[in-house]
Amino acid sequence: MALLLVACSADPAPATADPVPEGTTSLAVEVVADGLDNPWDVVEAPDGTLLVDERAGGFTAVLPDGTVREVRADLDDLFVDGETGLMGLALDPAFEGNRRLYSCQGDRAGSIQVVAWTVAPDWSSLTRVADPLVGGLPLNETSGRHGGCRLEFAPEGALLIGTGDTASGDVSQDPDSLGGKVLRADPATGEVEVWTLGHRNVQGLAVRPGGTQVFSVEHGPDRDDEVNLLREGANYGWDPDGGGSYDESVPMTDPDIPGAVPAVWSSGSPTLATSGATFLDGAAWGDYDGVLVIGLLKAQGVLALRLDDAGEVVEQFLVPELDGTYGRIRSLRSGADGALYVTTDNGDDQDRLLRITPAG
Repeated sequence: MALLLVACSADPAPATADPVPEGTTSLAVEVVADGLDNPWDVVEAPDGTLLVDERAGGFTAVLPDGTVREVRADLDDLFVDGETGLMGLALDPAFEGNRRLYSCQGDRAGSIQVVAWTVAPDWSSLTRVADPLVGGLPLNETSGRHGGCRLEFAPEGALLIGTGDTASGDVSQDPDSLGGKVLRADPATGEVEVWTLGHRNVQGLAVRPGGTQVFSVEHGPDRDDEVNLLREGANYGWDPDGGGSYDESVPMTDPDIPGAVPAVWSSGSPTLATSGATFLDGAAWGDYDGVLVIGLLKAQGVLALRLDDAGEVVEQFLVPELDGTYGRIRSLRSGADGALYVTTDNGDDQDRLLRITPAG
C-alpha cells in the first residue's frame, strides 16, 4: 500500500505520497470553464450539458458546443455564510423526461433545504417546483459552519442527502435531528428518513458501480478525516457533546458508542480536508478502473483509494496530474460521457471546471 503524507502549516503545501503505482494510466486534464468563484458541484445532463453552481449563488451551464452561459434562477432567499450557501446538486434519473434538478442550499428563514427545479429546454433558466422538497435541515446562522450538503441518488432511486452537524455538540447523535446524518428522501414527495447517524460534516457521497455499496466522505477535526461504508441504521460514532460544548478533541469514531462503525479509511493527523468523491468506471480508465477518487481541499489534490469487494482499502495514492496543480479540489463527478469532472475551490474568481480523461 502506498503511504499518504501531508504537510501541515498555516498555508498548507500540496500533499505528497509514495510514487503512484507502476503502470498507472496517465491522465489528460482539460479546462472546460474558468473564472468561477467557489463552485460547489457539477452535474452532466444526458445531452452533454454541464451545470455548475457557486456557493455564493448562481448557476452556469457549459453547452455541448462549449458555450458557457449563466442560467437564471431565483436565489433571493439564499443564506450564504462560511461553509454554507448553494451546495450539492443532483439530476433526477429520469431527467430526459422531467428535466428535474435538485439543489441543497441555505435558506434565510433559518434552515438548510433541498429544492427541486425544472430546467428550461435551452438551459437558460431554472424554475422552482418543490420549494422546499425537503426542509428543516439545521443551519448554523452565526457562522454557516458544517452545513453539509451532498446529494446523490441511491441505486433504487432514493435521493441521499449528506448533512453537517452545524458545529453543535448534540446534533449528530440526536435521532430527531436531521443534522450529522445521511438521509433518504423520496424525490417525488420529499418524505425523508434518517438512514445513518453519527456524522460530522458529510462532504461526499459515492455509489459503487454495479452494486449497492454507498460511501460517505467526511471532514474531521484535526485528528481525522474519514471514508465510511454506509449501512442502514448504522452509527458512525461522531459525538462531540462535551457537556453542552462542541468538543473537537474526541475521535471521529467514539469507541464508547455501542456498535459504532469504524471507518474504512482515516487520514490520521494532519487531516487533508476531504470533499466530493466518485468512482471511476470503465476499461478506458486502465488501472484507475473501479477506484474511488476523493477531492482534497487543504491538501490540494485528489486521493485515489482502491477497494476490495468488501469495501476495505487495499491501496491509496495521490493522482499525480492533480497533486497541487489546481489548488483546492471541491467536487468530483463521473460524467455520462465517461469523463471525470472536477471543480476547484480557490475563490476570487480563480476557479475552474476540469475534464479529466485517460491520456492517449
